[in-house]
Amino acid sequence: DVEWVTYEPKRPFLALDQVYKHGVRIPKFFYDKNVLHLPTMKTHVFTHVTGAMKNAFGGLLDQRRHWTHSVIDETLVDLLQIQQDIHSGLFAVMDGTLAGEGPGPRATRWHVKNVIMASSDPVALDAAMAKIMGLDPLSLRFIRAAHERGLGVGDPREIKFIGDASAADENWKFSAYENTLASWGQHQIYHGFLHPFEHLLLRTPIVPWSFAASNVYHNWYWFPFIGKKRADAALKTEWGELLQKKYSPDRPINPGYGSRVPFAAASGGLVAAAALIARLYLALRHSG
Repeated sequence: DVEWVTYEPKRPFLALDQVYKHGVRIPKFFYDKNVLHLPTMKTHVFTHVTGAMKNAFGGLLDQRRHWTHSVIDETLVDLLQIQQDIHSGLFAVMDGTLAGEGPGPRATRWHVKNVIMASSDPVALDAAMAKIMGLDPLSLRFIRAAHERGLGVGDPREIKFIGDASAADENWKFSAYENTLASWGQHQIYHGFLHPFEHLLLRTPIVPWSFAASNVYHNWYWFPFIGKKRADAALKTEWGELLQKKYSPDRPINPGYGSRVPFAAASGGLVAAAALIARLYLALRHSG
């Protein structure tokens, strides 16, 4: 069992205190620990790139972390602030052997890039990644905010590259502003025409509808018709062959894809959809 404790910030948060109004709870285990992050290089539908800073998202926050997606850039800055406060050491090694472009993290197009970068400054590492992808790091809100708050270096002109420094001059011209149907829907909930219903859709007992919808989209449609071809092709690269040799050719490349998952997802989706329709009907009837 994981013991969760309330974290007391030493400087004001940008967003987490607004989401977790009764205090931000984090695993006690992480205090005074050296932490090594192993992110991959890829683009993202919310933050445009995702790497070292976002890697803590799934470890420090509890099951309600999806509440922060409407303020995800500020959340990443707050998480880095927490890490620098509680960890005795922080380091990240970023894998760009196969880099992802497009509507990540789940629907990217892979490219063999043969790049590995490392730094004790997650902001600088993410900024270097963004620059190589062809983006202006300081145009990305979470990198700029972390840079301005002194949590790291986000300006590439202030970053010293050692080793194969020529890689820092590459421009992959990645597309980092794409969406899938699923992520477009999420954007509408967080920032678009569905925003008035965000609390109802994502912060009430009917929230399982969103997990079911994601499973149906990604495991029924996207992976069988698009993703599997990409994954099979990736396994034929030198890195894919090494992966299979190191582990096992029988290991699933998408553990969520299987006969039982679609059935469970569809069942949950139908139940959640029915509950949502009933809730909206009652709300409209009451307002009338």
